[in-house]
Order: sequence, then structure tokens, then C-alpha cells
Amino acid sequence: MQYFVVMIDYGRRGREAIVDPEITRREVISRIASGEYRNISFIHEIVDSSVEDITADILNEAALPDIGTASVDLQADQFDHRRDLRKHETV
Repeated sequence: MQYFVVMIDYGRRGREAIVDPEITRREVISRIASGEYRNISFIHEIVDSSVEDITADILNEAALPDIGTASVDLQADQFDHRRDLRKHETV
């Protein structure tokens, strides 16, 4: 049997261990990427009678790619938006 234990830290309110034998590694990663699991203390994978800390591996897999904004011209976008709004004004 294999399952994952995700420990979430709520600060002063305490901690919660989420243990679901039917959840897969892929599902844990998708829940982290979607933001459902936040403030994770650790993630353990339990297989038969062995426990492995896989926190770093899972968090690396769940990380979203870094999209640079250097090529975006925010001022030009704002001018375009204003121009579009003027097109739809009533006179």
C-alpha cells in the first residue's frame, strides 16, 4: 500500500495532516499547483512500512514556470485599453 501525508501548518491555529489512501502523487502535485495546499510543512510518502520525506521533490514538480515580464510594455497596454474605451463611448 502507498499513500501520502501532507502536513499543513496553519500557524497559531495548529497543523493538519491530510492522509488519503486514494490520492496519487499526481493529485498531490496538482493540488499544490492549484493553491489548494499551502503552507506545507512536509510531505511524506509511505510505502508498505517505509517512510520517505519527498517534500522538496514534490514542491519542485509543482512549481509553476517563471514567466518574465521584461518583454511586456505595460504603458502601451494601458494606452491601448484607453483607446478601446474611447471607441465605445457615447457622444
